[in-house]
Amino acid sequence: MTAADDARAHIPKRGRVARAMPLVGLAGRTAGEAVVESMRRRRKNAEAGRPDYRVKDADRYANHLGRSKGVLMKAGQILSFTAIGPTVGDENQNVYQRALARLQDSAPPMPYETAAGVIEANLGKPVDELFAEFDPVPVGAASIGQVHAARLADGRRVAVKVQYPGVDEAIRADLANTELLATFFQMAKGLQPALARLDIKALSQEVTARIGEEIDYLVEAANQTAFVDGYRGHPFIRIPEVVPELTTSQVLTMDFVEGRRFAEALTAPQELRDLWGETISRFAMGSLRTIGLFNADPHPGNYLFHDDGGVTFIDFGCVKRFTEDKVTLVKRSLNAAVVDDVPALMLVLRDMGIVVDGELPEPREIADFYRCGLEMLTGPQPFTYSTAFAAGVVQEKFSPVGPYGHVLRKVSLDPDFTMLTRIDLGVTAVLGALECTGPWEAIRQEWDSNGPAATPMGELDIAHWGAKR
Repeated sequence: MTAADDARAHIPKRGRVARAMPLVGLAGRTAGEAVVESMRRRRKNAEAGRPDYRVKDADRYANHLGRSKGVLMKAGQILSFTAIGPTVGDENQNVYQRALARLQDSAPPMPYETAAGVIEANLGKPVDELFAEFDPVPVGAASIGQVHAARLADGRRVAVKVQYPGVDEAIRADLANTELLATFFQMAKGLQPALARLDIKALSQEVTARIGEEIDYLVEAANQTAFVDGYRGHPFIRIPEVVPELTTSQVLTMDFVEGRRFAEALTAPQELRDLWGETISRFAMGSLRTIGLFNADPHPGNYLFHDDGGVTFIDFGCVKRFTEDKVTLVKRSLNAAVVDDVPALMLVLRDMGIVVDGELPEPREIADFYRCGLEMLTGPQPFTYSTAFAAGVVQEKFSPVGPYGHVLRKVSLDPDFTMLTRIDLGVTAVLGALECTGPWEAIRQEWDSNGPAATPMGELDIAHWGAKR
Protein backbone atom coordinates (compact mmCIF):
# COMPACT_ATOMS: atom_id res chain seq x y z
CA MET A 1 0.00 0.00 0.00
CA THR A 2 1.39 3.40 -0.96
CA ALA A 3 1.38 6.44 1.31
CA ALA A 4 -1.41 7.89 -0.81
CA ASP A 5 -3.45 4.69 -0.40
CA ASP A 6 -2.86 4.82 3.33
CA ALA A 7 -4.05 8.41 3.44
CA ARG A 8 -7.25 7.48 1.66
CA ALA A 9 -7.75 4.63 4.13
CA HIS A 10 -7.65 7.18 6.95
CA ILE A 11 -10.25 9.47 5.38
CA PRO A 12 -13.19 9.55 7.79
CA LYS A 13 -16.73 8.65 6.80
CA ARG A 14 -18.56 11.64 5.39
CA GLY A 15 -21.42 13.50 6.94
CA ARG A 16 -22.41 15.13 10.18
CA VAL A 17 -23.11 11.89 12.05
CA ALA A 18 -19.74 10.41 11.12
CA ARG A 19 -18.03 13.62 12.22
CA ALA A 20 -19.79 13.27 15.54
CA MET A 21 -18.11 9.96 16.40
CA PRO A 22 -15.43 11.56 18.63
CA LEU A 23 -18.32 13.14 20.54
CA VAL A 24 -20.45 10.04 20.99
CA GLY A 25 -19.04 9.43 24.44
CA LEU A 26 -20.54 12.73 25.52
CA ALA A 27 -24.19 12.05 24.80
CA GLY A 28 -24.56 9.63 21.89
CA ARG A 29 -25.82 12.42 19.68
CA THR A 30 -24.73 14.12 16.49
CA ALA A 31 -21.86 16.59 16.76
CA GLY A 32 -24.03 19.69 17.09
CA GLU A 33 -26.45 18.09 19.53
CA ALA A 34 -23.61 16.74 21.68
CA VAL A 35 -21.90 20.10 22.00
CA VAL A 36 -25.17 21.88 22.72
CA GLU A 37 -25.93 19.29 25.39
CA SER A 38 -22.50 19.93 26.90
CA MET A 39 -23.24 23.66 26.97
CA ARG A 40 -26.62 23.04 28.62
CA ARG A 41 -24.95 20.88 31.26
CA ARG A 42 -22.33 23.56 31.81
CA ARG A 43 -25.02 26.17 32.47
CA LYS A 44 -26.99 23.86 34.75
CA ASN A 45 -23.99 22.93 36.85
CA ALA A 46 -22.81 26.51 37.07
CA GLU A 47 -26.22 27.60 38.33
CA ALA A 48 -26.19 24.72 40.83
CA GLY A 49 -22.85 25.90 42.22
CA ARG A 50 -20.80 22.74 41.66
CA PRO A 51 -17.18 23.94 41.11
CA ASP A 52 -15.50 20.52 40.93
CA TYR A 53 -17.98 19.33 38.34
CA ARG A 54 -17.51 22.57 36.38
CA VAL A 55 -13.82 21.91 35.96
CA LYS A 56 -14.48 18.40 34.66
CA ASP A 57 -17.30 19.61 32.41
CA ALA A 58 -15.21 22.44 30.90
CA ASP A 59 -12.31 20.07 30.26
CA ARG A 60 -14.59 17.56 28.56
CA TYR A 61 -16.11 20.30 26.45
CA ALA A 62 -12.71 21.51 25.20
CA ASN A 63 -11.48 17.96 24.63
CA HIS A 64 -14.51 17.01 22.54
CA LEU A 65 -14.24 20.17 20.47
CA GLY A 66 -10.51 19.58 19.97
CA ARG A 67 -11.09 16.07 18.65
CA SER A 68 -13.89 17.19 16.34
CA LYS A 69 -11.46 19.02 13.99
CA GLY A 70 -13.41 21.51 11.96
CA VAL A 71 -16.55 23.60 12.34
CA LEU A 72 -17.16 22.87 16.01
CA MET A 73 -13.55 23.45 16.97
CA LYS A 74 -13.47 26.75 15.07
CA ALA A 75 -16.69 27.80 16.82
CA GLY A 76 -15.07 26.95 20.14
CA GLN A 77 -12.02 29.00 19.22
CA ILE A 78 -14.27 31.98 18.50
CA LEU A 79 -15.77 31.65 21.97
CA SER A 80 -12.32 31.37 23.55
CA PHE A 81 -11.44 34.93 22.48
CA THR A 82 -14.02 36.42 24.79
CA ALA A 83 -15.10 35.88 28.35
CA ILE A 84 -17.43 32.96 29.01
CA GLY A 85 -20.29 35.06 30.31
CA PRO A 86 -20.49 36.54 33.76
CA THR A 87 -23.57 34.40 34.47
CA VAL A 88 -21.27 31.54 35.44
CA GLY A 89 -19.50 33.73 37.98
CA ASP A 90 -16.00 35.17 37.95
CA GLU A 91 -14.57 32.26 39.91
CA ASN A 92 -15.80 29.84 37.23
CA GLN A 93 -15.08 31.95 34.16
CA ASN A 94 -11.34 31.23 34.25
CA VAL A 95 -12.05 27.49 34.37
CA TYR A 96 -13.82 27.62 31.01
CA GLN A 97 -11.41 30.08 29.45
CA ARG A 98 -8.42 27.90 30.38
CA ALA A 99 -10.13 24.84 28.96
CA LEU A 100 -11.10 26.58 25.72
CA ALA A 101 -7.68 28.24 25.45
CA ARG A 102 -6.20 24.82 24.73
CA LEU A 103 -8.01 24.99 21.39
CA GLN A 104 -5.78 27.89 20.37
CA ASP A 105 -2.54 25.95 20.43
CA SER A 106 -2.99 22.39 19.30
CA ALA A 107 -5.18 19.49 18.30
CA PRO A 108 -4.39 15.77 18.17
CA PRO A 109 -2.06 15.27 15.14
CA MET A 110 -2.49 12.75 12.33
CA PRO A 111 0.19 10.08 11.77
CA TYR A 112 3.12 10.95 9.49
CA GLU A 113 2.08 8.27 6.99
CA THR A 114 -1.28 9.94 6.58
CA ALA A 115 0.28 13.39 6.13
CA ALA A 116 2.73 12.00 3.58
CA GLY A 117 -0.14 10.45 1.66
CA VAL A 118 -1.97 13.77 1.49
CA ILE A 119 1.16 15.47 0.16
CA GLU A 120 1.75 12.79 -2.49
CA ALA A 121 -1.89 12.80 -3.57
CA ASN A 122 -1.84 16.60 -3.97
CA LEU A 123 1.65 17.22 -5.38
CA GLY A 124 2.04 14.05 -7.42
CA LYS A 125 5.34 12.88 -5.94
CA PRO A 126 6.51 11.16 -2.74
CA VAL A 127 7.71 13.40 0.07
CA ASP A 128 11.36 12.38 -0.36
CA GLU A 129 11.29 13.54 -3.99
CA LEU A 130 9.70 16.88 -3.19
CA PHE A 131 11.85 17.78 -0.19
CA ALA A 132 15.50 17.27 0.66
CA GLU A 133 14.47 17.00 4.32
CA PHE A 134 11.07 16.54 5.94
CA ASP A 135 10.49 16.28 9.69
CA PRO A 136 7.87 13.57 10.32
CA VAL A 137 6.96 15.12 13.67
CA PRO A 138 4.64 18.13 13.20
CA VAL A 139 5.69 21.41 14.77
CA GLY A 140 2.02 22.30 15.28
CA ALA A 141 -1.46 20.86 14.87
CA ALA A 142 -4.65 22.89 14.61
CA SER A 143 -8.30 22.58 13.68
CA ILE A 144 -8.05 21.48 10.04
CA GLY A 145 -4.39 20.66 9.46
CA GLN A 146 -0.88 20.37 10.87
CA VAL A 147 2.51 21.86 10.02
CA HIS A 148 5.80 20.09 9.30
CA ALA A 149 9.27 21.61 8.95
CA ALA A 150 11.10 20.74 5.72
CA ARG A 151 13.95 21.82 3.44
CA LEU A 152 13.99 22.21 -0.34
CA ALA A 153 16.77 21.00 -2.59
CA ASP A 154 18.25 24.51 -2.77
CA GLY A 155 18.51 24.65 1.02
CA ARG A 156 15.48 26.87 1.57
CA ARG A 157 13.72 26.02 4.83
CA VAL A 158 9.97 25.75 4.53
CA ALA A 159 6.91 25.00 6.63
CA VAL A 160 4.41 22.62 5.06
CA LYS A 161 0.81 22.81 6.25
CA VAL A 162 -1.05 19.58 5.51
CA GLN A 163 -4.82 19.33 5.75
CA TYR A 164 -6.39 16.38 7.52
CA PRO A 165 -7.74 14.04 4.82
CA GLY A 166 -11.47 14.29 4.36
CA VAL A 167 -11.85 17.27 6.69
CA ASP A 168 -12.87 19.58 3.82
CA GLU A 169 -15.81 17.41 2.83
CA ALA A 170 -16.74 16.81 6.47
CA ILE A 171 -16.75 20.54 7.18
CA ARG A 172 -18.79 21.29 4.07
CA ALA A 173 -21.32 18.71 5.25
CA ASP A 174 -21.51 20.47 8.61
CA LEU A 175 -21.81 23.87 6.97
CA ALA A 176 -24.64 22.59 4.79
CA ASN A 177 -26.56 21.93 8.01
CA THR A 178 -27.73 25.51 8.50
CA GLU A 179 -28.96 24.83 12.03
CA LEU A 180 -25.64 23.55 13.43
CA LEU A 181 -23.83 26.84 14.03
CA ALA A 182 -27.05 28.72 14.70
CA THR A 183 -27.88 26.28 17.51
CA PHE A 184 -24.34 26.49 18.86
CA PHE A 185 -24.37 30.29 19.01
CA GLN A 186 -27.92 30.36 20.34
CA MET A 187 -26.75 28.32 23.31
CA ALA A 188 -23.69 30.55 23.58
CA LYS A 189 -26.00 33.51 24.14
CA GLY A 190 -27.11 31.88 27.37
CA LEU A 191 -23.51 31.41 28.50
CA GLN A 192 -22.27 34.76 27.21
CA PRO A 193 -25.02 37.33 27.72
CA ALA A 194 -22.97 39.99 25.93
CA LEU A 195 -24.30 38.30 22.80
CA ALA A 196 -27.89 38.98 23.78
CA ARG A 197 -28.56 41.36 20.86
CA LEU A 198 -26.52 39.40 18.38
CA ASP A 199 -28.10 38.43 15.09
CA ILE A 200 -27.45 34.69 15.36
CA LYS A 201 -28.42 33.99 11.76
CA ALA A 202 -26.14 36.72 10.43
CA LEU A 203 -23.24 35.64 12.66
CA SER A 204 -23.65 32.02 11.58
CA GLN A 205 -23.54 33.12 7.95
CA GLU A 206 -20.42 35.17 8.61
CA VAL A 207 -18.63 32.34 10.42
CA THR A 208 -19.73 29.90 7.72
CA ALA A 209 -18.17 32.15 5.06
CA ARG A 210 -14.89 32.45 6.99
CA ILE A 211 -14.65 28.71 7.68
CA GLY A 212 -15.65 27.93 4.10
CA GLU A 213 -12.67 29.96 2.89
CA GLU A 214 -10.33 28.49 5.50
CA ILE A 215 -10.64 24.91 4.27
CA ASP A 216 -9.19 25.87 0.87
CA TYR A 217 -5.45 26.48 1.26
CA LEU A 218 -5.37 28.22 -2.11
CA VAL A 219 -7.57 30.92 -0.57
CA GLU A 220 -5.24 31.12 2.42
CA ALA A 221 -2.23 31.34 0.08
CA ALA A 222 -3.87 34.24 -1.76
CA ASN A 223 -4.66 35.98 1.54
CA GLN A 224 -1.12 35.49 2.78
CA THR A 225 0.36 36.75 -0.49
CA ALA A 226 -1.76 39.91 -0.21
CA PHE A 227 -0.25 40.57 3.22
CA VAL A 228 3.24 39.72 1.94
CA ASP A 229 2.85 42.25 -0.86
CA GLY A 230 1.54 44.85 1.56
CA TYR A 231 4.38 44.44 4.06
CA ARG A 232 7.31 43.27 1.95
CA GLY A 233 10.46 44.97 3.23
CA HIS A 234 8.83 46.21 6.42
CA PRO A 235 11.44 46.35 9.21
CA PHE A 236 9.32 44.73 11.91
CA ILE A 237 6.11 43.28 10.44
CA ARG A 238 6.99 40.01 8.69
CA ILE A 239 4.90 37.56 6.68
CA PRO A 240 6.33 34.27 5.32
CA GLU A 241 6.48 33.99 1.52
CA VAL A 242 4.32 31.28 -0.04
CA VAL A 243 5.90 28.64 -2.32
CA PRO A 244 3.17 28.46 -5.00
CA GLU A 245 4.54 25.44 -6.87
CA LEU A 246 4.22 23.37 -3.68
CA THR A 247 0.79 24.68 -2.70
CA THR A 248 -2.65 23.20 -3.43
CA SER A 249 -6.07 23.35 -1.82
CA GLN A 250 -4.85 20.84 0.80
CA VAL A 251 -1.11 21.55 1.07
CA LEU A 252 0.36 24.99 1.79
CA THR A 253 4.12 25.52 1.67
CA MET A 254 5.79 28.72 2.87
CA ASP A 255 9.04 30.01 4.31
CA PHE A 256 9.91 28.50 7.67
CA VAL A 257 10.41 31.11 10.37
CA GLU A 258 11.89 30.58 13.81
CA GLY A 259 10.99 32.81 16.70
CA ARG A 260 9.92 32.87 20.29
CA ARG A 261 6.50 31.46 21.04
CA PHE A 262 4.09 33.45 23.16
CA ALA A 263 4.87 31.78 26.50
CA GLU A 264 8.56 32.61 26.09
CA ALA A 265 7.79 36.14 24.91
CA LEU A 266 5.97 36.85 28.16
CA THR A 267 9.24 36.40 30.09
CA ALA A 268 11.28 38.79 27.88
CA PRO A 269 12.50 42.21 29.08
CA GLN A 270 9.79 44.85 29.23
CA GLU A 271 11.40 47.06 26.57
CA LEU A 272 11.21 44.20 24.09
CA ARG A 273 7.60 43.43 25.01
CA ASP A 274 6.76 47.10 24.42
CA LEU A 275 8.17 46.87 20.89
CA TRP A 276 6.28 43.64 20.19
CA GLY A 277 3.07 45.23 21.40
CA GLU A 278 3.57 48.18 19.10
CA THR A 279 4.27 45.89 16.17
CA ILE A 280 1.11 43.84 16.81
CA SER A 281 -1.00 46.96 17.21
CA ARG A 282 0.32 48.54 14.01
CA PHE A 283 -0.26 45.34 12.08
CA ALA A 284 -3.78 44.77 13.38
CA MET A 285 -5.24 48.21 12.82
CA GLY A 286 -2.81 49.30 10.12
CA SER A 287 -3.82 46.41 7.88
CA LEU A 288 -7.47 47.38 8.16
CA ARG A 289 -6.85 51.01 7.34
CA THR A 290 -4.26 50.65 4.59
CA ILE A 291 -5.10 47.47 2.68
CA GLY A 292 -8.64 46.79 3.91
CA LEU A 293 -7.73 43.40 5.33
CA PHE A 294 -7.93 42.06 8.85
CA ASN A 295 -6.35 38.84 10.05
CA ALA A 296 -9.41 37.59 11.88
CA ASP A 297 -7.58 34.98 13.96
CA PRO A 298 -5.48 37.08 16.39
CA HIS A 299 -4.54 34.47 18.96
CA PRO A 300 -1.03 34.12 20.42
CA GLY A 301 -0.26 30.94 18.49
CA ASN A 302 -0.22 33.01 15.28
CA TYR A 303 2.72 35.18 16.38
CA LEU A 304 6.46 34.51 16.34
CA PHE A 305 8.51 37.03 18.32
CA HIS A 306 12.02 38.23 17.39
CA ASP A 307 14.77 39.85 19.41
CA ASP A 308 14.78 43.05 17.33
CA GLY A 309 11.17 43.82 18.24
CA GLY A 310 9.78 42.31 15.06
CA VAL A 311 6.90 39.86 14.88
CA THR A 312 6.18 37.26 12.20
CA PHE A 313 2.47 36.74 11.58
CA ILE A 314 1.31 33.32 10.43
CA ASP A 315 -1.98 31.62 9.54
CA PHE A 316 -4.11 33.63 7.13
CA GLY A 317 -6.90 31.15 6.64
CA CYS A 318 -9.37 33.46 8.37
CA VAL A 319 -9.09 36.91 6.80
CA LYS A 320 -11.83 39.50 6.88
CA ARG A 321 -12.10 42.02 4.05
CA PHE A 322 -13.61 45.42 4.72
CA THR A 323 -14.91 47.79 2.09
CA GLU A 324 -13.51 51.30 1.96
CA ASP A 325 -16.84 52.60 3.22
CA LYS A 326 -16.73 50.39 6.31
CA VAL A 327 -13.10 51.30 7.02
CA THR A 328 -14.17 54.95 6.86
CA LEU A 329 -16.96 54.24 9.36
CA VAL A 330 -14.46 52.70 11.78
CA LYS A 331 -12.19 55.75 11.45
CA ARG A 332 -15.11 58.14 11.97
CA SER A 333 -16.29 56.29 15.06
CA LEU A 334 -12.84 56.34 16.66
CA ASN A 335 -12.30 60.00 15.82
CA ALA A 336 -15.60 60.93 17.44
CA ALA A 337 -15.06 58.66 20.44
CA VAL A 338 -11.56 59.93 21.21
CA VAL A 339 -12.64 63.60 21.34
CA ASP A 340 -15.93 62.61 23.01
CA ASP A 341 -18.10 64.21 20.33
CA VAL A 342 -21.39 62.56 21.27
CA PRO A 343 -23.55 63.89 18.38
CA ALA A 344 -20.94 62.86 15.78
CA LEU A 345 -20.55 59.46 17.42
CA MET A 346 -24.29 58.84 17.41
CA LEU A 347 -24.47 59.67 13.71
CA VAL A 348 -21.71 57.24 12.78
CA LEU A 349 -23.10 54.51 15.05
CA ARG A 350 -26.37 54.84 13.16
CA ASP A 351 -24.48 54.53 9.88
CA MET A 352 -22.78 51.41 11.26
CA GLY A 353 -26.14 49.88 12.20
CA ILE A 354 -25.17 49.70 15.87
CA VAL A 355 -27.78 52.26 16.89
CA VAL A 356 -31.16 51.75 15.23
CA ASP A 357 -34.52 53.47 15.59
CA GLY A 358 -36.56 52.51 18.60
CA GLU A 359 -36.34 52.83 22.35
CA LEU A 360 -32.74 53.72 23.12
CA PRO A 361 -30.65 54.76 26.12
CA GLU A 362 -29.50 58.34 26.34
CA PRO A 363 -26.80 59.32 23.79
CA ARG A 364 -24.40 60.00 26.65
CA GLU A 365 -24.82 56.43 27.90
CA ILE A 366 -24.30 54.98 24.43
CA ALA A 367 -21.17 57.09 23.96
CA ASP A 368 -19.79 55.97 27.33
CA PHE A 369 -20.47 52.37 26.36
CA TYR A 370 -18.63 52.78 23.06
CA ARG A 371 -15.71 54.60 24.71
CA CYS A 372 -15.34 51.87 27.33
CA GLY A 373 -12.19 49.93 26.48
CA LEU A 374 -10.66 52.81 24.50
CA GLU A 375 -8.60 54.11 27.43
CA MET A 376 -5.44 53.36 25.45
CA LEU A 377 -6.59 56.20 23.15
CA THR A 378 -8.56 58.46 25.46
CA GLY A 379 -6.42 58.20 28.60
CA PRO A 380 -3.02 59.66 29.54
CA GLN A 381 -0.19 58.68 27.19
CA PRO A 382 1.77 56.47 27.13
CA PHE A 383 -0.72 53.82 28.18
CA THR A 384 0.14 50.42 29.64
CA TYR A 385 -1.99 47.38 28.81
CA SER A 386 -2.54 44.76 31.49
CA THR A 387 -4.39 41.49 31.91
CA ALA A 388 -6.66 43.26 34.40
CA PHE A 389 -7.49 45.91 31.81
CA ALA A 390 -8.23 43.31 29.12
CA ALA A 391 -10.48 41.32 31.45
CA GLY A 392 -12.09 44.48 32.75
CA VAL A 393 -13.12 45.59 29.27
CA VAL A 394 -15.14 42.42 28.82
CA GLN A 395 -16.58 42.44 32.33
CA GLU A 396 -17.53 46.12 32.33
CA LYS A 397 -18.57 46.57 28.71
CA PHE A 398 -20.25 43.26 28.00
CA SER A 399 -21.70 42.16 31.32
CA PRO A 400 -25.52 42.16 31.32
CA VAL A 401 -25.43 43.13 35.00
CA GLY A 402 -22.68 45.71 34.54
CA PRO A 403 -22.98 49.46 34.06
CA TYR A 404 -23.82 49.06 30.37
CA GLY A 405 -26.17 46.07 30.56
CA HIS A 406 -29.14 48.24 29.59
CA VAL A 407 -27.20 49.56 26.57
CA LEU A 408 -26.31 46.04 25.45
CA ARG A 409 -29.96 45.13 25.38
CA LYS A 410 -30.76 48.00 23.01
CA VAL A 411 -27.89 48.26 20.53
CA SER A 412 -27.53 46.00 17.50
CA LEU A 413 -24.46 44.29 16.12
CA ASP A 414 -23.70 44.09 12.39
CA PRO A 415 -21.81 40.81 11.71
CA ASP A 416 -18.88 42.71 10.17
CA PHE A 417 -18.45 44.87 13.24
CA THR A 418 -19.08 41.88 15.50
CA MET A 419 -16.04 40.22 13.94
CA LEU A 420 -14.14 43.47 14.39
CA THR A 421 -15.02 43.49 18.08
CA ARG A 422 -13.92 39.89 18.43
CA ILE A 423 -10.59 40.70 16.76
CA ASP A 424 -10.12 43.78 18.91
CA LEU A 425 -10.76 41.77 22.08
CA GLY A 426 -8.23 39.17 20.94
CA VAL A 427 -5.55 41.79 20.27
CA THR A 428 -6.33 43.52 23.58
CA ALA A 429 -5.88 40.21 25.41
CA VAL A 430 -2.48 39.66 23.75
CA LEU A 431 -1.29 43.19 24.51
CA GLY A 432 -2.57 42.85 28.07
CA ALA A 433 -0.58 39.66 28.58
CA LEU A 434 2.54 41.41 27.24
CA GLU A 435 1.85 44.32 29.64
CA CYS A 436 3.20 46.60 26.95
CA THR A 437 3.40 50.39 27.06
CA GLY A 438 3.06 52.58 24.00
CA PRO A 439 1.88 55.89 22.50
CA TRP A 440 -1.28 54.30 21.12
CA GLU A 441 -3.15 57.54 20.42
CA ALA A 442 -0.16 59.01 18.55
CA ILE A 443 -0.08 55.86 16.42
CA ARG A 444 -3.81 56.19 15.70
CA GLN A 445 -3.31 59.79 14.63
CA GLU A 446 -0.52 58.71 12.28
CA TRP A 447 -2.86 56.15 10.71
CA ASP A 448 -5.64 58.67 10.40
CA SER A 449 -3.41 61.30 8.80
CA ASN A 450 -1.87 58.77 6.37
CA GLY A 451 1.54 59.53 7.84
CA PRO A 452 4.59 57.22 7.85
CA ALA A 453 3.02 54.69 10.19
CA ALA A 454 -0.05 54.41 7.98
CA THR A 455 1.83 52.87 5.07
CA PRO A 456 2.79 49.20 5.32
CA MET A 457 5.45 49.56 2.63
CA GLY A 458 9.17 49.07 3.12
CA GLU A 459 10.15 52.74 2.92
CA LEU A 460 9.13 53.17 6.55
CA ASP A 461 12.19 54.57 8.33
CA ILE A 462 13.33 52.21 11.07
CA ALA A 463 14.32 55.18 13.19
CA HIS A 464 10.71 56.32 13.15
CA TRP A 465 9.60 53.14 14.89
CA GLY A 466 8.79 53.97 18.46
CA ALA A 467 10.10 57.53 18.04
CA LYS A 468 7.08 59.02 19.76
CA ARG A 469 7.76 57.03 22.88
